Amino acid sequence: MGEFSADWLALREPVDHRSRNTLLQNQVINFLHQRASVVTGLLHITDLGSGTGSNLRALAPHFGAMQCWTLVDYDTDLLRAARTTLLSWADGVLDSATPSSIRELGIFSGSVEPLVITKNMKTIAVQFRCANLLADYRSILNEPADLITAAAFFDLVAESWLTDFCTNLTKPLYTVLTYDGKETWGPPNTLDADVLRAFHAHQSTDKGFGVALGPRAAERLQSLLQGRGFTTACAPSPWGMDDHDRALIEQLALGTASAVREMGVLESNAIDQWEQARRQASTCEIGHIDLFAHPA
Repeated sequence: MGEFSADWLALREPVDHRSRNTLLQNQVINFLHQRASVVTGLLHITDLGSGTGSNLRALAPHFGAMQCWTLVDYDTDLLRAARTTLLSWADGVLDSATPSSIRELGIFSGSVEPLVITKNMKTIAVQFRCANLLADYRSILNEPADLITAAAFFDLVAESWLTDFCTNLTKPLYTVLTYDGKETWGPPNTLDADVLRAFHAHQSTDKGFGVALGPRAAERLQSLLQGRGFTTACAPSPWGMDDHDRALIEQLALGTASAVREMGVLESNAIDQWEQARRQASTCEIGHIDLFAHPA
């Protein structure tokens, strides 16, 4: 799978959080509120490719008073970083070593110790599961959950994996910030189109699941779920950046140029020129799509 550092995830988290489509997020919140009022006050969420827990930090303050999250990632170091970051983010920490507390909240101890924290008067139990989603997703989807979530994940997967994932999905899915391939840098540069074309080619290389869908992922995911009778809704969630996001713009320029160099389709001098210009870009918009789907 693609490698993501904790530093990169921390850098992008503020723009990730502000870019989510709030109208679609409110649909999810209302859906879960109705569901919880009928079934139980304890909400179970499984977050795929969780990284350092950004999705939890974005969503948990808006969900119910009692939550149990399972953060799933293949990188144990990122899960440890998630635990550390959540400890700093929380308003308080409950005694997760108390066996009765863990049993009541339905969490178990793995290679990274679980947490029970409070935030905005919510009680949030968190368990950390190290798993390779290439092979283990079926068993994860079969575990109890009211909602499956993911952020910036599905553009990494192959169509065959996604097709099988949708075949096995029986629970509501809320995925945000799937890259849609649209980029606008300012001011315009004559190399933008060529660089973007090469970057898209790189986005379609193997990220650990086979040939990645890249910018086609959101559309394909919606189509597959609709074919299975799910009710779906999509909404745009573009990153909009300016001088206040200088560090992120610079890292995006560096990362894009590095990916394009790997493809070997543009002259090195041209890529260097584009990289230098784009590190100083005044604005940058990167397109993403949020999707909510649930069985009809």
